[in-house]
Formats: sequence, structure tokens, C-alpha cells
Amino acid sequence: MAARGVGPGARPCLSSRVPGSRPTSVTGPDCIIRRTAPQRFVEGQNLAVIPDGFDADYGHLSELAAALVKAAPDAIIAGPARALQALQSLTHTIPLIGMTEDMVAEGVVASFARPGSNITGISLLSPELDTKRQEILAVPGARKIAAMAAANAAPEYHLQALEHAARSRGVEFLVFRVGGPGEIISAIDAAKASGVEALNFLASPLFSVPGSQTNRVVLDRVAAVRLPSIFQFPETAEAGALAGYGARITDLYSQRARITVQVLRGTKPADIPSNRINSAGYQSEGRKGDWS
Repeated sequence: MAARGVGPGARPCLSSRVPGSRPTSVTGPDCIIRRTAPQRFVEGQNLAVIPDGFDADYGHLSELAAALVKAAPDAIIAGPARALQALQSLTHTIPLIGMTEDMVAEGVVASFARPGSNITGISLLSPELDTKRQEILAVPGARKIAAMAAANAAPEYHLQALEHAARSRGVEFLVFRVGGPGEIISAIDAAKASGVEALNFLASPLFSVPGSQTNRVVLDRVAAVRLPSIFQFPETAEAGALAGYGARITDLYSQRARITVQVLRGTKPADIPSNRINSAGYQSEGRKGDWS
């Protein structure tokens, strides 16, 4: 998503959507743009948005990054890490506002307090919360659980840590990797056929973006096969899942909007600390009768 100024003092803003997930009213550009309005950045008045970069896939990140940089906006909103790294390889001047798993560990900023580059944003620290979600699932009586992992997002060391945590509680642990939207239903069906009693959908836009098409597919299927499941965002529990553990996605986009306003007012990303999501809200919505 890119932008052009439409009046005196206009500040173009360009946003690149998370690959593999269509924007929604909750997570799309409007969610950020609406939150800039109270700070006097209003689309069509002094802020113009160029809607390129959405529905991108990982196979075309280089081409997309080049197009976004060529548009020369005042800022680019992007994520996850691979999208930011593609952009960072092309520009060290355009401010990049990201949302990744861990900006320091992924090498896109020098530190959380002092990013030291043209990138700042939010670190979700999803591996830590994935482990907590698994603890919530591993209730007394559960003997076999599984993690649903996006094939391009879950590192092996993270899966091994989840397996160790499960086995230390006497719980058998399986992993089902999902390569894309077309594999979601078959992966859930395979988990059901294996005899697992609950699913932990590891943090990924493939599964957890509230209101997205893939999130609806996931929710419909786990309900159909009666598999209790926990997700990254509380909003997913509100939409019908058993539980969600993590920061609300609307709060995350509010934080990105605040950072965007700082950048548009002239603050350099290197001077804006990268936020860490180190607390979570727990939401449980599913009723026992829904899953038994």
C-alpha cells in the first residue's frame, strides 16, 4: 500500500501487507489509517495511501520491495521479518515500521531501546506465548496434543522446545506443518485422525488474523471435527475458538498507528524504541458442549 500527498504538508505513507493474508476491517490499512485521524493525519486531506503490496506472497517479495522503494514514500509499514529484510536491503533512508516475532533476534534492529537504523516497530515474541498457549491446552487428562505450524514460520528449535515442554508433562506431542491455505483442511483432518485431543495454532498470519479468509477456514474446520484449539489473538476466541492468548490485534495496530504518526511528524525510526509485547490477555469463549 503506497501513498501520495494531496495537499500542502501532505505526508505520503506506504504500507506493505503481511504476505499471504488479505487485509480486513480489523487488520487492513483502514485499521491503521483510522487511528492516525485523531493525530490530524486524515486520508484524502493531508495523507494519501497507495494500496499496493497487499496479498503478496513470499515468492515475489523482492519485486514488491523494489516497487515500494521506487515509490519513495515517507514511510513503509511492513512485516513480517522477511518482508522487512527485503526492504532493508534496498533502502536505508525510508522509514520502515514493522511487526515481527523478534526484531533483535531476526537482525533487523540493533536493540529494542535503540533500533539504530531506519526500522522500528513491534516484536510479538510469539515463541514465548506459543509455549504458554500449550500450557493452557495441556490440561489434566489430555494425553496427546499437536501444534499446527506454518511451514515457513516455525523454526525447528521452537518446535523442539514445545515438544520438550509437552513431554515433561507426560503429554505426547505432534507437529503438522502447513505450506499454505490449500493445506489447512487436510492438516486439521490429519491431526484429528491421529487422535490428538487439542490443537495449538502457532503464531502465524496463515491461521490467526481475525476475519481473514484463512482464519474462517480454520475455525470452521476445527468446529466441524470438534478439536479444541487455542490461537494467537483473543479476537479469534470471540469468533468461536476455544481460547486465544496474546495481545489484541486491534491494540497492536493502534501501536503501529502511533509509531506511524511519530514518523510522519519527523521522528527518525532509530529514535523510536521497538516495542516488545511482553504481556498477554487470555480470552476463553468455547463452551464445553461445543467440543466434547
